Amino acid sequence: MLSAILKDGESVLFRENLLYHMTGSSIIVNKDKTKTLMAYHNIYQSWAWTGGHADGETDLMRLAIREAREETGIQTLTPISDAPISCEILHVLPHMKKGKYVGLHLHFNLTYALIGDESEPLTVKADENARVGWLPIDRLGEFVSEPFMIPIYQKILGRIV
Repeated sequence: MLSAILKDGESVLFRENLLYHMTGSSIIVNKDKTKTLMAYHNIYQSWAWTGGHADGETDLMRLAIREAREETGIQTLTPISDAPISCEILHVLPHMKKGKYVGLHLHFNLTYALIGDESEPLTVKADENARVGWLPIDRLGEFVSEPFMIPIYQKILGRIV
């Protein structure tokens, strides 16, 4: 990942780089660290973390927090650390998005850990997700239908809980 970033420079911050580009995600937990806030993603048909493409943004924590607010409606989010809690290279399979074909590519993803206020109302972002909810961390595998993501979520949550 680092060699690609050094080689391609700022182009990795834009999804117009069709091979790989930067994304920022967040794992949001409640204050008791017993639940995680996830959205049921329309494209992947699975409960998933929140996040998005950098699209030129260099502050990926700011991006992750903004995406979490947009995708869940929750406004009170407190970073557990100023540094990313995890870094992943994620394979994105070909799919259709807004009527356009998106080919196979990689996401160079930085994940941030956030604490959210479980009492705040949640809202769906209909163009991206169908549901939003607090899921029990110890039963996450019952909800996530992308088997390759379960170990990633468990790894990150294990660093928080």
